[in-house]
Amino acid sequence: MPYISNTDRDRREMFAKIGVQSFDELIRAIPEKFRLKGGLKLDKALSEMEITQKIKSQTCNNVCAQSANSFLGAGVYDHFIPAAVDSIVSRPEFYTAYTPYQAEVSQGTLQFIYEYQTMICELTGMEIANASMYDGASAIAEAILMAVRKNKLEKALLPATLNPEFVKVIKPIPRVWE
Repeated sequence: MPYISNTDRDRREMFAKIGVQSFDELIRAIPEKFRLKGGLKLDKALSEMEITQKIKSQTCNNVCAQSANSFLGAGVYDHFIPAAVDSIVSRPEFYTAYTPYQAEVSQGTLQFIYEYQTMICELTGMEIANASMYDGASAIAEAILMAVRKNKLEKALLPATLNPEFVKVIKPIPRVWE
């Protein structure tokens, strides 16, 4: 074991802890015919660039979703994400929907959230909008609870096309969904 820096003392302590005297005793339950005889026959080590090139060349044989019909649903289907999106969402203020507590430290983030919520209200005609949700599932759950409470309803309808993972989050809400 050249890359594990256990001393003989370390090994003895581990063996004692699990109740064996040696490595051979530890692997005794593995039939002899399945045990490795000699060293592994491995190719020479590759650099990160070499392994990346090798994997890319091997994956060229795969059929990808863009070149085949896709019958996946629940939000998994062909779609296009503009390159600018990666650049925008890589900004630190977009890493999380977490609303910062220290306003004096994060005025920019709070200003952005306020302006975004205001713009959504103007675009949709809604009285309120909340841009501080952790994910889609919790946002849907929050929206259902608010709609039921505000409109004094007993049930909320869920579309059949709703992502099943979101439904798992919503189902535990008592008596409000169909």
